[in-house]
Amino acid sequence: MVKGIIFDWAGVIKDSIQSHLWVINRMMEGLGGNGISVQELKENWEQPYMNFWKKYYPDLTLENEQKIYHEVIAREDCPESEAFAGIVELIKKLKRKGFKMVVLSSDPPETIFPEVKRFGLESVFDELAVKVHDKGEVIEQLMRRNGLKKEETVFIGDSNHEVEVGRQAGIKTIAVTWGFCTEGNLKATKPDYLVHSIKELENILIQ
Repeated sequence: MVKGIIFDWAGVIKDSIQSHLWVINRMMEGLGGNGISVQELKENWEQPYMNFWKKYYPDLTLENEQKIYHEVIAREDCPESEAFAGIVELIKKLKRKGFKMVVLSSDPPETIFPEVKRFGLESVFDELAVKVHDKGEVIEQLMRRNGLKKEETVFIGDSNHEVEVGRQAGIKTIAVTWGFCTEGNLKATKPDYLVHSIKELENILIQ
């Protein structure tokens, strides 16, 4: 029985594909590139996110990527993102049913904390672990801090990384198809569950 849930944020709760593509393309323009399409993003997206960037700029460092990223998201014309339809209601329902929930995300605090408030999810999560480049480095400490047992916990993500990290931590994984990766790429990672809708996700979590 599932009692604990680790959520990725962008691509699972936050519908940020278009806004993130805007950020990536502004970053690429600053690096002398031409930008990419949504389809190219979904086909090439990989985490930890420097694996994605190295495909285009092999010499780009994590420090420089983060510097450019923060400059772009600070721009006044940087678009905001909303929550995927139905996900907030599901999370609140899970909270009422007593699930312990945490977030493990690479998003920075200056975007994710205001979004949590804007989405009406304050006081819902037991912990928000943010600005994490490699989730494999922190997931076990996160689980220990929050009393999450391996046999009762699932990791919900939208990329290869969440599936790989969840498997490494010995927990079940759920990959959602409404995020950053193509369904084919997600299938290749062999998650325990591959879901296509909020209702399908709810049915897995609430049995």
